[in-house]
Amino acid sequence: MSGGFGFGPNDPNDPDNPNNSSDSNNSGDSGNGVPNFNEIFSQFANLGFNPQTLFAAAANPSAPLISVETLREISRKFLSAAPELPVGDQDLSSVQQALSIANTWLDEATVFPASTQSALVATSRRDWLDASLPGWQKLLEPLAEGMASALTNVLNESPVAGSPELAGITPIMRAFMGSLIASQLGQSIGQLATVVTGANDVAIPLFTDSTSDKPTPTQARLIPQNVALWAEGLEIPLDEVRIFLAIREAASARLFSHTPWLSQYIQSAITAYGKGIRIDIESMQDQAERAMESGELDITNPQSLSVAINAGLFKPEQSAAQESALIKLEMALALIEGWIDHVTTLAVAGRLPSFAALSESVRRRRATKSPTQQLFATLLGLEVSPRKMRECTTFWSEIESEVGLSGRDERWEDAALLPTATDLADVKKFLASTSVPDDLSGLI
Repeated sequence: MSGGFGFGPNDPNDPDNPNNSSDSNNSGDSGNGVPNFNEIFSQFANLGFNPQTLFAAAANPSAPLISVETLREISRKFLSAAPELPVGDQDLSSVQQALSIANTWLDEATVFPASTQSALVATSRRDWLDASLPGWQKLLEPLAEGMASALTNVLNESPVAGSPELAGITPIMRAFMGSLIASQLGQSIGQLATVVTGANDVAIPLFTDSTSDKPTPTQARLIPQNVALWAEGLEIPLDEVRIFLAIREAASARLFSHTPWLSQYIQSAITAYGKGIRIDIESMQDQAERAMESGELDITNPQSLSVAINAGLFKPEQSAAQESALIKLEMALALIEGWIDHVTTLAVAGRLPSFAALSESVRRRRATKSPTQQLFATLLGLEVSPRKMRECTTFWSEIESEVGLSGRDERWEDAALLPTATDLADVKKFLASTSVPDDLSGLI
């Protein structure tokens, strides 16, 4: 993209550049009623965004706002700060044994069969990170699109709407919004890679193909380094911890393999949220003024601005449609976690001496917010409460008591068969108000 409209990456020291006059730089105005874009690009650089990268992204408007390459670069940079151990032969053998035990026990706890398992049952942090990136990108691209569209609408309603300068800056600001979300997401993925214990430990179907009409097998894999880290301080034999985590991992893999619609269902909720984003400039100005008065925001400090954005200081108010989308998303995530908890409890059935302590450890980690919960809280303002997860665990237990394992798992055949928050309190009433389709071929 050329700099003919005064918004290119011009040399700020070029005396022939009219935008570099002292008056323009001091006022933040280029002299013709539009912002000094060199000043804007300088701020981009101060915030850690490469203006040249933004120009490249803006030049290709059909490309995703969140690129897998950008996520990989940011997340790997975060991960490189932590030591990484290779996966050895002993790791493979131990994980294979744990997953074999887990699947044997799970056969008695769910009608979802185990997928054919590949030889690669143990993976490294980096391999998990690389494999999950396309799923994360697809999941949260609608959020970036919603934020970018909201920003574009604000620009189009500004006093300089229709000017050639604005026409040039708009795609760059869109690219900036994508880069901002990619930065947050990349750091979160990097952090997740240091703590998740398995491929599906985030309890989100990242590795399924929602475009396929047939269930896509989801593989169960453990990350030995993180399993050992999870076990630290528990005073529980590592073999028990590994089997416990293998059961949760294998249960997740079975569920996601046989619910191909689930990833699209979650993504649709995020899309609905993104489409409802509106930016109220006056409201944000009021927020900024209050933050500056309190010292929370220092506009002369780019790092302070970055912290404010990441903390959600300028997050727009939620509409009724967005609140509905978040309720839908929260229920889906809580139902997944609740089902995994319930099935894990059934599968263990007194077989692990330390099961109570292991389950309590899972609950404590949820109460202090897992990296996944922090990610959704930052990007969407969504916090799945531990209480909601416990309610969903109880719900699946009561469903199983009423209609058995098959009737319980048939509820995952279609989103219409899942409960709302109000259904959790009265299982019998919920069962009486819903019906299961005759064709359950998707379960086998």
